[in-house]
Amino acid sequence: MSSVDLTQFHKTFFEESLEGLDAMEAALLALDSGSTDGELVHTIFRAAHSIKGGAATFGFTDVAAFTHVAESLLEEVRSERRGVDGELIDLLLRSVDCLRGMLSRSRGGQPVADAESEALRGELVRLVSGEAAVAVVAAAAPKAVVAGWDIDFSALPHLLQTGNEPLRLFRELQQLGRLEVLRVFLVDGAPAQLADFDPTTCYLGWQLRLHGDVARADVDAVFDWLDGDCVLAIKALEAAPVAVANDAAPVAPAAVSAAPAAGAKVAVRDTASASSEGSSIRVGIDKVDALINMMGELVITQSMLSDIGEKFDMSQLERLREGLVQLERNTRELQESVMRIRMLSIASVFNRFPRLVRDLERKLGKQVRLELHGENTELDKTVLEKIGDPLVHLVRNAIDHGLESPEKRRAAGKSETGTLKLNAYHEGGNIVVQISDDGAGLNHAAIVAKAQQRGLVAEGQDLSDAEVAELIFQPGFSTAAQATDLSGRGVGMDVVRRNVRDLGGTVGVRSVTGKGSTFTIALPLTLAIIDGLVTAVGEERYIVPLISIVESLRLKADKVRKTAGGGEVFLFRDEYLPMMRLYKTFGCADAVSSIENGIVVVVEEEGRRVGLLVDDLLGQQQAVVKSLEAHYQRVEGISGATILSDGSVALIVDVSGVVRLGQSQGQRRKAA
Repeated sequence: MSSVDLTQFHKTFFEESLEGLDAMEAALLALDSGSTDGELVHTIFRAAHSIKGGAATFGFTDVAAFTHVAESLLEEVRSERRGVDGELIDLLLRSVDCLRGMLSRSRGGQPVADAESEALRGELVRLVSGEAAVAVVAAAAPKAVVAGWDIDFSALPHLLQTGNEPLRLFRELQQLGRLEVLRVFLVDGAPAQLADFDPTTCYLGWQLRLHGDVARADVDAVFDWLDGDCVLAIKALEAAPVAVANDAAPVAPAAVSAAPAAGAKVAVRDTASASSEGSSIRVGIDKVDALINMMGELVITQSMLSDIGEKFDMSQLERLREGLVQLERNTRELQESVMRIRMLSIASVFNRFPRLVRDLERKLGKQVRLELHGENTELDKTVLEKIGDPLVHLVRNAIDHGLESPEKRRAAGKSETGTLKLNAYHEGGNIVVQISDDGAGLNHAAIVAKAQQRGLVAEGQDLSDAEVAELIFQPGFSTAAQATDLSGRGVGMDVVRRNVRDLGGTVGVRSVTGKGSTFTIALPLTLAIIDGLVTAVGEERYIVPLISIVESLRLKADKVRKTAGGGEVFLFRDEYLPMMRLYKTFGCADAVSSIENGIVVVVEEEGRRVGLLVDDLLGQQQAVVKSLEAHYQRVEGISGATILSDGSVALIVDVSGVVRLGQSQGQRRKAA
């Protein structure tokens, strides 16, 4: 009889184990907040027991051994032989993090146990069996010593435009250990002639060596905000493992998991839940049933049209029209059913914040009450996976910068415990996520002073609250006097806005001094399909997202004014708006150049309005978005492409990108 290949079940095991760890963490946080519900302990125990059983079944012995000790400790709590206190909850939360890392290494085929996991297992053994056992475990695990790190760092061309500065990164690395530059080189695609170099583009790469026993997490933290802006490879310089001296008697090999090889990578928990990054999703049976019903309707319609086609004559024309209308209705309903399958609850993102808030409370010495609203609001899986990091940054900022210490809150007549609210809801074709706090609000004086210091604002210039709030989104802007692991590096809010823009969304802030701040993120429900207005520009077709359009109008030439630097503005509802001629922006031939013969489409992005001159409006259409970058390259001002009904290709306008492109062109004209 042939043996069963269990590897086919590994993916399911990892997904269910990560869900179990999420459940353990949520229950532990509920216990920490003072809940006396005995079922919480049973939830934690059952999750640990399931992970242990699955790990043993599939041969992940290190995971099973670690979870077995944790389960023994939980059994003491469940049988009321041990009480629950803050120290125990801290230990179990660290165990949850450690198990996430062990599962991640198991999935990647790396050594699972390391010095950190063995040391933590020793603490668990100490609580269950006494001091002697921990010495035995510690003796079995050599201390991994890292001699340093080899870092290959190549900037992508747009790195400088994101507000990142390589020299600043190198200075941060120098604070960790001795930094040696092995080689500086030009990346592929750099111009051959110095005259062709663009000062806003980075063409360099570096081979660096950082000497010293530095934690991988500290090295990763330096490059945290460069995701998508560089090519990075970090490799440990291995050193001989140092055995931990111990006079305890050895134990049987079965009692202790094998120690990892020296230099094994220590996993650092990502802010995003690993389960949300998986390639599979769980779908409710009601959604599957609806999809099957739609398929049945579509088959009936297809059969009817086939029957008409086989014996068609003009008497069948009206029946053919009815069949096509029915086909259109079925196709639209089928599309909506398929899109609903990709819609997931935002709770999977919100659920990570209780732990984050708890850890930051203890680190900063603040008291925070977290309120979550709208956790059942659904959005597309792709958007869900990418919104996590911006939300984490905004929550960290709210606690670090917004909420005051208990002493300052008392002095201001507030409760010692600050309130942080996360709210999600649908609004039109968007999902809106708000992060609000009742802290001190934005420090207008400090922001303006920093902006004046950097030359962003002239001395004595009077700024509105909205203009002051907009300054915090400038690249590299920070009012912190000293950089910490939480703030002050100046690579935060601009990256948050850029990440949200990449999702086709917007981010804004409203703040009242002494009352608090509210950050609002608006995102499309899905990135796969958009409603757009098809426009003609010469022989090309461009689709402008309907959500960005304010109005379309015809102008007379005398309504347009020239500005310094060659730009154009026009009067629209008592304000002058800049106008961009799309045929100039994208280099289209045979386009309408006279104002009277064209149409101006007014679009809005983050409170800024601009007019786009096109030849004609061809109608509204739903566009299935195809990535242009995957098949060609990134084009500024274009977010993707789609196929029109006649088989031709239309490009989808990235409104925020077009606005930025127009601003940069105006600056270049002014400089020239």
